[in-house]
Order: sequence, then C-alpha cells, then structure tokens
Amino acid sequence: MKRTSGQDRSITSRWRPATRAVRGGTWRSEQGETSEAMFLTSGYSYDDAATVAARFAGELDGMTYSRLQNPTVQMLEERIALMEGAEACRVQSSGMAAMTTALLCQLSQGDHMVAARAAFGSCRWLGDNLLPRFGIEVTTIDSRDNAAWEASIRRNTKVFFFETPANPTMDVVDLEHVCGLARSRGITTVVDNAFCTPVLQRPLEWGADVIAYSATKLMDGQGRVLAGAVCGSEEFINEKLLPFQRNTGPNCSPFNAWVVLKGLETLDLRARRQSENALAVGKFVEGRVPRILHPGLASHPQHDLAMKQMDAPGAIFSFVLDGGREQAHAVLDALQLIDISNNIGDARSLMCHPASTTHHNMGPEGRAAMGVDEGMLRINVGLEDPEDLIEDLDRAFGKAGL
Repeated sequence: MKRTSGQDRSITSRWRPATRAVRGGTWRSEQGETSEAMFLTSGYSYDDAATVAARFAGELDGMTYSRLQNPTVQMLEERIALMEGAEACRVQSSGMAAMTTALLCQLSQGDHMVAARAAFGSCRWLGDNLLPRFGIEVTTIDSRDNAAWEASIRRNTKVFFFETPANPTMDVVDLEHVCGLARSRGITTVVDNAFCTPVLQRPLEWGADVIAYSATKLMDGQGRVLAGAVCGSEEFINEKLLPFQRNTGPNCSPFNAWVVLKGLETLDLRARRQSENALAVGKFVEGRVPRILHPGLASHPQHDLAMKQMDAPGAIFSFVLDGGREQAHAVLDALQLIDISNNIGDARSLMCHPASTTHHNMGPEGRAAMGVDEGMLRINVGLEDPEDLIEDLDRAFGKAGL
C-alpha cells in the first residue's frame, strides 16, 4: 500500500477546495486502483515479532488494529483535514460520537464549559445531563450575545461549545469575536460545523480550535451511513483526543469511511447547489408564513454576520407557523414530494417538526427556552428542481390553511 504520487503536504496544501475533496488523502495499492480501496479488516499480520513490537511501541509506522488505524479510515481522515485546513483529523462512528469525544477527551471533574443554548437536542443532552454527572459544570447562554460569552467565563472554564448556524433556530455565532475571546483566556473552542462543512464555512480561519462534524449529513449527503469527525491541531488530536478514542472505541467502520469518501467527491457541487435551491425556496416560504429563519434572507436578524462568515447560506432553514403543532403536522401530512424525515444534508428534500422529533427529549420548558416553537418546521432543501419543491409546499400550505 502506498500513497499516490504527489500526496505530500507541500503540494496538497496548494490545491483548491474542490480538488482537495476529490483527491486529498488518496492512497493506492500496487494494483493502481483509481477509486479508494476498502479494507474490511479488524487486524493485521506481521513479518516477524520485532515488527509488531516496534509498531505497538510507536517506533515504526504501520497498522496494528483497526480500532487504531485502518487504511480506508485514514484516507478519510487525511482528506477531511486537508479540506478543513486542519493539521489532523480523527473520524468517529457518528456525529454524536464525535461531539462526545471532542468534549470528554479534554474535560475533567471540576472543569467548566460554556455552551450555546440553541443546539441539536442530543448536543444539549451532553451539557444538560452527561457532563454534570462527571462533575463538569456547564453554563448555557444565548450564543448570539457576545457579552454573554465573556460574562460566563470562570477561572475553571476550559471549553466553549456551539453550533453555527444552530439547529434548528439558525442562531449565528460571531466566530471572530467568540473564538478571539476564548484564545485570549486560554479556552478551547469546539465548533459544530455540520450545517456548512468546510465548503461553506471554515471556522479555523476565524480562530476556532476544534471543529466537529456529523459526517452523516452533508459529507455523505445521501442518507446512507453514520459517521463523525473531529479536526484540530496535531497536538490536540494526537495527545488529547486519540488516547480517549483508542481506549473507548467510538471508531468509524471502514465501509462507512469509504462511503463518506465517495460523498466528499461531490460535496462542493451539492452544498452550493442545495444552498442556491434553499434560497429560492426560502424566498417563496417567506411570503407565506408568519416567521422564517433563513440566514440567507435579509429578514434574518444576523444576516450580515452570516454572510460575512459563510460562503453561502446553506441547505437548511426553519420557519414558524401560528397554528402550533397541529398546523405544522398538517403541513407535513400534506407533502407529496418532500419527505418527512429528521435527517439533514441529504440530496433529497426533507422536513421535520423539531418539537416532536430532534428536540422532543428537552421537554416543553427546555424547548421554549431555546426558541423551538411548537409551530416550527425545519427543512433540508435537496437537489430537486426548486420549482417542484415550491409547488409541493404551496399545495401543503394551502391544505393547512396558510
């Protein structure tokens, strides 16, 4: 097994993003395959005992066990790191495995974390339930309020954790301000960038330290497999994250890694086209609903900030109906083209009711505090013709009394 000709950092770092997504991290065996090989193996054999001893001692490069290294998985890690502009990356079995690993690898009893109020339901569960069980204090704030970040810092604050845009309220965090504040205080920023991927937003360029992903979403892009990724400095990945991951085992399977590698080849095209489609659909929806949360529209209260940080507004947005859960469910039930699904990032258009799905476990009070209204619907706009999506929504809105 060898790396394809030219795969050294001095060359790949000069490649533009779309090229990195197709070519980055490619290895080739003596067969010279053009598509990445899939290594479905849990272990490896060795020529002699001295070789395996040297590998386990870290004195010799090479594979030892697929919980630690696998050629297919490592290709994915190298490609994502290259796309992100990060020194290193480790992939995990799911997006939530990535979030959990990124936090627990660096937080201990007695530490404090500041987290965004608006977040995916399971991410909030980590801060609201899991971390406190291990003696880690968590303060939850309105991430849009720059002053709130500084006001929440304590002597033991170790991490800022947030999504931008946030799921499903589309809150936008001022990356330059918040990441700069964190660095000035020795605090590590962990940014969930799943709504954008490095195609549309690169938080490292704004001073972020660690970027975490559900690669299940846009990176795969076709709703096939679960995967996660964490990117950062070599020091963070190898000295903090890797010991936690190798001993707890939230690893990505080689098959899933191979599927995500194939997804990355079209990520640039999909993310930009879906963003264009979502803007067209959003403009239609804006004229039919009481309230829309779309960072690409001037009506979004943080539109200027979003467009400063993002190359395009993304495929996902939310809107709120006055008729609450009943009217929201009526819209979903009337859809003929758009699927009812809680996934995002898919090439197919999907819609869900967050209060009864992704954020159900937070309870009414928790959802209200976050801004997840009973009348809120979240849509992932896919690659279909936007006019067909608009016609489907128009029909569904009419049946729901909009």
